[in-house]
Amino acid sequence: MSDDGIRPTLAELVALRSAAGGRRVPRRGRHAHGPAPSPLRGRGMEYAESREYTSGDDARHIDWRVTARSGRTHTKVYQAERERLSLLVADTSQALYYGTRVRFKSVQAARAGAVAAWLAGREGDRVAALRGSLREPPVPPAGGQRGVLRVLDALVRWYAAPPDDDAGLQTGLDHARRLLRPGARVLVLADPASVAAVPDTQWAGLARHGEVLVLLLVDRLEMAPPQGLLAFRDGGQRFELDLASPAVRERWARVFEGAIREVLERLPGLGVRVEVLPADAASDAWLPALDRPQSQVA
Repeated sequence: MSDDGIRPTLAELVALRSAAGGRRVPRRGRHAHGPAPSPLRGRGMEYAESREYTSGDDARHIDWRVTARSGRTHTKVYQAERERLSLLVADTSQALYYGTRVRFKSVQAARAGAVAAWLAGREGDRVAALRGSLREPPVPPAGGQRGVLRVLDALVRWYAAPPDDDAGLQTGLDHARRLLRPGARVLVLADPASVAAVPDTQWAGLARHGEVLVLLLVDRLEMAPPQGLLAFRDGGQRFELDLASPAVRERWARVFEGAIREVLERLPGLGVRVEVLPADAASDAWLPALDRPQSQVA
């Protein structure tokens, strides 16, 4: 593996603009219903005002507080959001910063995030990004090339080396929940072990706010280790694992393959799409996952 695969560069993330350009942008309709998506996104509804109730208004939208205060029945009026939010949530756990083929998992995370950011800009979304940090604020939502480039700059910084203030994926998802509005798209870039540690309630809560896709960043070695001695270094010390031993291979599979299998079985039932993305795969190989139907949250 060359040095180019150890740390992402802004130049390579900018060049991935062409990868997003190959995806067909859905035709936008003139109204907020029908087969073609509308620029007024129906799932993203924001409260605008309350007015007196008139015949034909939806009784579910009655504003009981204003009704009680005024003595006259009022209903809430909502307006559709004109821009969808596409939010990238970046896992920055230590497990991502290594690789055995082509590039580190962290570099693949940055590249996949760049494809998502360019796609969001192409579809007219506002794009934002964050990680699990108690110090660094999220990259705020912004549209156009300016918004995309700010996200790319953050991905380069975050995935150059493990941040010293990583507070975990759960913290990042908690930050994400505060930013989300109905109809948002969320892309989570994460190690399988980080995803497996997040409770069901947190995933289901995110899925209720919009479309959630989790990319599991994996290395080929994790899924298919050699059947023999595996040597590696940690902190200057050399270690060896005898992967010819059935007991050692069983433990290996439990740690690596077990986390992947658990996530693939658990998250779709919570309304979350999941896709495995090996570090040596094309960085846009996950795009077809956006077209799969999203499971319903129980």
